[in-house]
Amino acid sequence: MNAVQGDRIVIRGRTVESKDRHGEIIEVRGANGEPPYLVRFDDGHETMVFPGGDFSIEKVGG
Repeated sequence: MNAVQGDRIVIRGRTVESKDRHGEIIEVRGANGEPPYLVRFDDGHETMVFPGGDFSIEKVGG
């Protein structure tokens, strides 16, 4: 999955009790849009993300 700065990321909760996490990619550190991504989640928390199979990218502008 390739991403650019400004894309949105959704990380799916893995259990029934876990909520999905939504955030904005503020920096792409991998080559050619690949992870890792620096993400600012909607709760304001920022962290480096190496997403697994439980995520999706919502592209900017569509």
